Amino acid sequence: MRIVLQRVSEASVDVIDPSTNSVDPTFAKQTIGTGYVLLVGVADADGQREIDWLAGKIARLRVFEDTDGRMNESITQHDGEILSISQFTLYGNIRKGNRPSFIAAGEPEHAKRVWLAFNEALRAQGLTVKEGRFGAHMRVSLVNDGPVTLVVDTAEVLGE
Repeated sequence: MRIVLQRVSEASVDVIDPSTNSVDPTFAKQTIGTGYVLLVGVADADGQREIDWLAGKIARLRVFEDTDGRMNESITQHDGEILSISQFTLYGNIRKGNRPSFIAAGEPEHAKRVWLAFNEALRAQGLTVKEGRFGAHMRVSLVNDGPVTLVVDTAEVLGE
């Protein structure tokens, strides 16, 4: 799994109806305050090992400031929320040509299952998680706080 984590002071996501290019009225806009926006890419090899490791790491990650202004506190210490957005383009390869290749991205059915299970694993860590809609055209708005942006790739960390 590949995740871009952004610490935010606020964020939201709307789903866009492709036929009208306007906000889809069947999707309730998801909004969070202080917390993380997670852009989540899934590969076919990803499963429970990656889900468990990432959920634990994100819950414990100390990137919020303590009273001394040092990044030393976790999202749980700040009653933070998570906005999780599925994003297959994190596996885009631009080495050849001008059009990205997405062959490393997980098959949609697998990727959706893993993404939803990952969100549930975050909830099991005691975190509030709001979601975009898998496979939809979305508009994500956020205020990056810091800015703090981290990229985590389980293939690098877990040695896959």
